[in-house]
Amino acid sequence: MPETPTTSANPSVTGSEIARIAGVTRAAVSNWRRRYDDFPAPVGGGANSPLFDLAEVQAWLDKQSKGQGVTDEVQLWQVLRGAYGDDILGGLADVAQALADPHKEVPAALPDQAVRLARQMAGSGSAADVVNGLAERFTESVRRAGSDQVTSPRVVRAVRHFAGDVAPDAVLLDPACGIGTLLLALGAGQGARRYGQEVDARSARLAQSRADLAGLSRVEIQQGDSLRADRWSGVKADLVVCDPPVSDTDWGREELLLDPRWELGTPSRAEGELAWLQHAYAHTAPGGRVVMVMPASVAYRKAGRRIRAELVRRGILTQVTALAPGTAAAHSLPVHLWHLRRPRTPDDTAATVRMVDLTSNDPDGPLQPRPQQITEVPQIDLLDDTVDLTPSRHVEESHRDYVTEYDTLRQELTEHVRRLTALLPALVAGDGTGTLDGPSVSVADLARAGLIEFADPEPVSVSDQLDTDFLQGFLHSAANSRRSTTASGTFRLDSKGARIPQMDITAQRGYGAAFHALREFEERSRRVAELSRQIAALARDGLSNGALKPGT
Repeated sequence: MPETPTTSANPSVTGSEIARIAGVTRAAVSNWRRRYDDFPAPVGGGANSPLFDLAEVQAWLDKQSKGQGVTDEVQLWQVLRGAYGDDILGGLADVAQALADPHKEVPAALPDQAVRLARQMAGSGSAADVVNGLAERFTESVRRAGSDQVTSPRVVRAVRHFAGDVAPDAVLLDPACGIGTLLLALGAGQGARRYGQEVDARSARLAQSRADLAGLSRVEIQQGDSLRADRWSGVKADLVVCDPPVSDTDWGREELLLDPRWELGTPSRAEGELAWLQHAYAHTAPGGRVVMVMPASVAYRKAGRRIRAELVRRGILTQVTALAPGTAAAHSLPVHLWHLRRPRTPDDTAATVRMVDLTSNDPDGPLQPRPQQITEVPQIDLLDDTVDLTPSRHVEESHRDYVTEYDTLRQELTEHVRRLTALLPALVAGDGTGTLDGPSVSVADLARAGLIEFADPEPVSVSDQLDTDFLQGFLHSAANSRRSTTASGTFRLDSKGARIPQMDITAQRGYGAAFHALREFEERSRRVAELSRQIAALARDGLSNGALKPGT
């Protein structure tokens, strides 16, 4: 939901920014709002992210001796937000442009106060630091809003780690580069040639300015839709990195059905991420690599099975890394990194796919996987009906302790089987002919007399005159089951209409004990069946993969 506009002429601040100004946590600001009646009232924003008048907040902080003074960066940010509103990204691009080329005319929308503050900050540091600080603040603001508009710092860190060393003269490409964070974070020195493309004009402009301010002369950012209008069709890169749009069904499938980039198969409308993956691979030089950020669901969705199979079959996919939940900016779901490599020759292909599962790690923790978080999976083991590339599935299977698991299941099964025969009650011939004759009472009458109450899923006795196991056992008698079965064969227990034999409590307890034993017998029998299935599958798998062998 969009924020309401501020009603104050002064710049406004969020609760997080107040915390930054005062040098406290955001929780402390929330406590101030509750404890102090004179804390400034919100002047805009929403219920979950209110905005406060900066001047009023500063006055209150001074009065309470809590303020540390408003930094130039906070003032600049607020001036930009006041001038640009929701188009804060355009404001950042204008500041970057004004600092990148001081001799050019300042963009008309950029306030003089913003220009003065930005140049003042650049004078005491550097223009690149000013713009990067604003970019970080923008990244943090969209992360709080739950947006995937920019690549999170955690994802950038992970891509940089797993991409590894980049040659000084390498060619890098990011076809969905956003504000340039990922593209500019890779490679050291001035030698690397970087190409980027971004559909959003403001982001593309900011990315180019950030590169210029950083002194990276061999960076070219183009504006446009990479899938529909590729500006770098002739570029073959040593490393392609990309954090593509997620769940975008309007990626141009109908226009691009015969596009030569789909050498692994034409993606469905729902598999836009696999279109971006193939676009990246089409721009990869022989021996070059792709590191692509992917939603976890792409690893197993049915629609992408054929393309995943081709990736594996051709030896293109070398690794899938599942990152820790919370790595992405907008949600806590895990994301994957897919690693591709274009073979130099027909024989230069991968025979296995390395699976790395970091989902149990802290998102800010070490990225180097432990031995038990890695497995090498042969191609043939991936090319089944699902072609599931989820790392956890394969890592868990490869590190199973078959011997311990088999012994544990075997012992449990032995104990259940031993107990089964002991549970069967001793039964003798009755006096009846197969139908229990004699007086009976309806469950409804028992309820009216206050002898039972209806629990979930069956009624229970609340009286010393009635045994619960006796009651529930006869509820499932053949006569009551027939009463509860409809003409279509559907069974629905009619406990109120069921009838229960009338017996003294001693006789009831005898029947109740037998019914209780039979119920436990049935439950244990079901467990034996499930254990039998599990242990047979485990033994067969262990014998066939070498983890188990016949005993002597």
